[in-house]
Amino acid sequence: MNENMLSQRKNDHLDIVLASAAGKPGDDGAGWSALRFEHCALPELDLDAIDLSTHLLGKALRAPLLISSMTGGADRAEAINRHLAEAAQALGIAMGVGSQRVGLRSGNDQGLTAELRRLAPDILLLANLGAAQLREVDGLELAQRAVDSVQADALIVHLNPLQEAVQAEGDRDWRGVLGRIEALAKALPVPLIAKEVGSGISPTVARQLVEAGVSVIDVAGVGGTRWAAVEAARAASPADRAVALAFADWGIPTAQAVLSVRRALPGVGLIASGGVRDGIDAAKAIRLGADLVGQAAGVLEAATRSSEAVVEHFHVLIRQLRIACFCTGSADLAQLRRARLLTQAPLPI
Repeated sequence: MNENMLSQRKNDHLDIVLASAAGKPGDDGAGWSALRFEHCALPELDLDAIDLSTHLLGKALRAPLLISSMTGGADRAEAINRHLAEAAQALGIAMGVGSQRVGLRSGNDQGLTAELRRLAPDILLLANLGAAQLREVDGLELAQRAVDSVQADALIVHLNPLQEAVQAEGDRDWRGVLGRIEALAKALPVPLIAKEVGSGISPTVARQLVEAGVSVIDVAGVGGTRWAAVEAARAASPADRAVALAFADWGIPTAQAVLSVRRALPGVGLIASGGVRDGIDAAKAIRLGADLVGQAAGVLEAATRSSEAVVEHFHVLIRQLRIACFCTGSADLAQLRRARLLTQAPLPI
């Protein structure tokens, strides 16, 4: 596929995600609604003194939040990435960039240059490349270029086999991907993060990835952007649309993925993304074992406007998270991880 077609595909994705996010229903399958915290009517805490700080991969964060990977067409991506980077720096949170494949192959960098690091010198900044691209002849070199181009602290390798399978132009051959991830982990001077894009990561796959040298797992489960549905919306034929739509609900709910991966791998860095609507969902994810909580589609509209809009969006989420800590009697994230949860549906805690 030529780079103009790749760029147009990203542009289509952005339009569809923005349109679907505007009318997105409640829980949408992530599993957060099955959980409720036991309320503490006597917290004995100062709300303003609650400590939300944490760290991942040696970087300090003022709140356990990640602006998850998102991208767009070449005409819009540069402004989006600038707004996100400026907001992440102001907030003291992490940022993952969208897939860098188009920019690296075409020379249209979409704002993913060293300028991003200049705008956000202190944040945990994550580069991003698709796992399927590692099978290309220069895949490992491409990964190094992705890191170098934004001076990233780590590289996200995103796993999207379902999305590729339902795309007419998708990468169908995934043989040898795990071996390439292992080779990359040995060659790359920064840590690797393995991320799904909306269908979740199972404990079995998470263990394979960690054994291959991956440092952090981002489960990115069902509940966020449903890429099969996105591809159905841009399908060129009724048959392609029908195939993609059948998989619109495919995958592991985010809450279940977080819980099961944490139980299987108690020491691994763990990011929860996929259908995180607010600070209460973020608190539930941390209680289930996440180190950071990611959000992408929920902040995308703000990112198209300004860095101030992104900051305001996350200020609301941070206030909600702080109140969730307060009303569970949790002075910090370590205590939140021990807060009592009540289940409203069969989910083993």
